[in-house]
Amino acid sequence: MEELAVAKIVPTYELYGENTGRKPDFWLHCETIPSRSSLHHWEIRPHRHDHFFQILYIDSGSGEAMFSGIWHAIEPHSVVTVPPGLDHGFRFSRDIDGFVITVLSSHLKAIPGDRSRLGAWMALPHLTKLEMDDEDARYAAASLRRLGREFMERQSGRNDLLEAYLTSALLLTARLSSEKSQDRLAADENERRMEMLHGLIQRHFKAHQSASFYADALGISSTHLNRIARTTTGYGTSELIARKLLDEAKRELVFTFGSVKEIAYRLGFSDPAYFSRFFLKQAGETPRAWRTAERAKLGI
Repeated sequence: MEELAVAKIVPTYELYGENTGRKPDFWLHCETIPSRSSLHHWEIRPHRHDHFFQILYIDSGSGEAMFSGIWHAIEPHSVVTVPPGLDHGFRFSRDIDGFVITVLSSHLKAIPGDRSRLGAWMALPHLTKLEMDDEDARYAAASLRRLGREFMERQSGRNDLLEAYLTSALLLTARLSSEKSQDRLAADENERRMEMLHGLIQRHFKAHQSASFYADALGISSTHLNRIARTTTGYGTSELIARKLLDEAKRELVFTFGSVKEIAYRLGFSDPAYFSRFFLKQAGETPRAWRTAERAKLGI
């Protein structure tokens, strides 16, 4: 993202570049993105719409969207939603294709900023990438394409179909956008928990605490922690603990001159024989055999 110094006076339009003194005679307007942006060298300068909600569907090509002075990259199969009163602008590649839909905000099923979930979502700008292997994403894209064709063809039942396509596309896009936000929040929380888990293992691995000890310390169930650990690292909680013990054992065997028995005690094993069995299971060799081979490789 890049910051842009936006002029204090940002023009207000009903449709970009058109005289604001003329009262609009539509509740919904739709046009292709190239039809207007090509007239302005593929750049729509910062402006706002006081009474209109805008939706851009990017079918192909690329560009950037500016919301309140910050630029965001646009990819193909993206939906950009812009609430009324927000300073915004666009820069498009010359191969851009898609639609821009301008809707009188009072005609929407939910008013941007009202107490409904959809209204709260519509009160903020969003750039939602539609993953086309997702059925809802494909349906949202198809609804926006159908809306564009229906607007151009002017057949009977047009207004009802435009409203149906618009509502379907908005609801699905809001759902997909919210799911991505929730997924990101969950991923961030899982990353935080993994950082805490690694720190706890570092402090307590010599005490040979069980996986449930770490789960309790993090305030979640052992099953949940194991799922997070496996998803994030490919290893379960107990495996991470064992790998830490093994790594420390290898370091001690290579870089210290203590006996296998001394190293076993330093790592919290009360029985050196059990340490040897643990090492053999994890590394495939006994501690002495591994130490000899590894030191030979390193020339120690």
